[in-house]
Amino acid sequence: MKLNIKAFGLTCGIVWGLGLFFLTWWIIAFEGSDSGATFLSRVYRGYTITPVGSLVGLVWGAIDGWIGGLIFAWVYNALADVCQRKSRTDTSAQAS
Repeated sequence: MKLNIKAFGLTCGIVWGLGLFFLTWWIIAFEGSDSGATFLSRVYRGYTITPVGSLVGLVWGAIDGWIGGLIFAWVYNALADVCQRKSRTDTSAQAS
């Protein structure tokens, strides 16, 4: 079974972007806003635990998740092709 690369990338982008957005609001709700440095603020330029930072995280997360999803689906499809070819070769060798 192969993955649709574009659909998988889009899904990963949406999930990661929204996940980061809601996580930021979760932290704001229980711990308050903080514009101090976090690990994600070092990875995603402009991201902070603030309402504006949640929007920045949404955009960066969507882009990052999209690219990661594209790469994952492409590698998965390539490995699935290799395994499928090997399975066909093994089956034809056993039939002989």
